Amino acid sequence: MKQTRSKALELTQAAIIAALYVVLTIVFAPISFASSQLRIAEALTILPLFTSAAVPGLFVGCLIANILGGAIIWDIIFGSLATLIGAVFSYMLRKNRWLVPIPAILANTVIIPFVIKYGYGENMPLLLIMLYIALGEIAGCYVLGELLATALMPLKNRLFKEDLK
Repeated sequence: MKQTRSKALELTQAAIIAALYVVLTIVFAPISFASSQLRIAEALTILPLFTSAAVPGLFVGCLIANILGGAIIWDIIFGSLATLIGAVFSYMLRKNRWLVPIPAILANTVIIPFVIKYGYGENMPLLLIMLYIALGEIAGCYVLGELLATALMPLKNRLFKEDLK
């Protein structure tokens, strides 16, 4: 029975994280989709610090957000994969809070500029797009993500108790 409860809790947490990612991306769509972007939803990439449910939650949330946001197929595929890669490695680094945001920043900085340059036909130099994406990711993952982590720390045992035992 406890195993079923644990799986149900993990699925519920993943669904909530996905829904939050979608809502934050769509509500802030004007700054979520561009060559220089700041996805407020990227603050959620800190959640692998607390729960493994964040890995599928972030992936599905990004996938749905990109579909609803009108992204091209390459952005839907590779943007979602960048988020999945970042989430998996963030979860692996969860023992050190300050390292958790790095995989999401790196995955998006390396992958997304190619989608923007060659998928959307952006005329800016690739390295400049990489710089803009990196800055947006640092702001979303580190600045906003650390604010979120700080706010969630006092609640971690109540919100994410299954993963922390």
